[in-house]
Amino acid sequence: MNQTIDLRSDTVTRPTPGMLKAMHNAEVGDDVFGEDPTVNKLEAKAAEMFGVEAGLFCPSGTMTNQIAVKTHTEALTEVIIHELSHIYVYEAGGMMFNSGVSVKLVRDNRGKIFPQDIANRVSPENVHFPRTKLVCVENTVNKAGGVVYHIDEIREIRKACGKNGLKLHMDGARLFNAIVANHERPEDYGTAVDSISICLSKGLGAPVGSLLLGNKDFIHEARRFRKVFGGGMRQAGYLAAAGIYALDNHVKRLEEDHLKAKVIERELLQKDFIKEVIPVESNIVIFKTETEAEGTLFLEKMKAKNILGIPMGEGFFRFVTHLDFTDEMLTQFKKAIKEVDLS
Repeated sequence: MNQTIDLRSDTVTRPTPGMLKAMHNAEVGDDVFGEDPTVNKLEAKAAEMFGVEAGLFCPSGTMTNQIAVKTHTEALTEVIIHELSHIYVYEAGGMMFNSGVSVKLVRDNRGKIFPQDIANRVSPENVHFPRTKLVCVENTVNKAGGVVYHIDEIREIRKACGKNGLKLHMDGARLFNAIVANHERPEDYGTAVDSISICLSKGLGAPVGSLLLGNKDFIHEARRFRKVFGGGMRQAGYLAAAGIYALDNHVKRLEEDHLKAKVIERELLQKDFIKEVIPVESNIVIFKTETEAEGTLFLEKMKAKNILGIPMGEGFFRFVTHLDFTDEMLTQFKKAIKEVDLS
């Protein structure tokens, strides 16, 4: 019997033997007291990689994003954000609940924001409107099929923010995918935004954790909000050790995930019931069938062959490649999809 291939997300990975060994051997302390040496090492390592002053280790990317919004804004202010962004779509309305902010949405552009979008959406200084404070971008854009920002695009967005007195936060849950796809450097992004959230438990394969990066004053305030949100952890070094291992060993290999995603894209395009595949730029493959019912049936038939995908809403469906998706599994996927017939 074929093994189960879980392509619903890159969050489904398990720690590798090397990562488990690093976790087992981690030196730990109480991180709320600032005394976990492995957490401190991870925060310093990530900050150095991105050329910023400090980092903050948190349980999840949702928490790092929500802390960033809270730190950059105050109640009755406003955030410019794309309607497809994770912060807006998948974080349960957290911006509004946690920070008391409203949003000004950007649409189209395959999930991306451009400088003119910012200029067109800054609210005037008027008692009737919230004050615009923050722009949030996502790189890569999950719901838009893993579309990638280039660093020059981010720099132009930063200029537009500067002209309008706005801060810029990057939800970089899959930022390393973008960096690898573009052959860029992490430090390029550290100087191009005011804060970055990076996830360790997606393509990098750690079991838990995200980092928020920025200058010392920003992280000092962010640490207070982490406490308020219930994100303080004690002997978190066991988790931080996995993050250190991931940064040391699992960044360059993301290119393998991108190549496999391109193969899946090609296989999908050969099926007559596939209406559209969003051009693949990283490790996310989002596609649309002629009808939503066909897409649901397709996923059911693939599941019967032990291959899992996920619906994304509005008739779109998704496969995501990752650390645990091997070459043998790719061969199994290609064989299975060739056998699928919806007639």
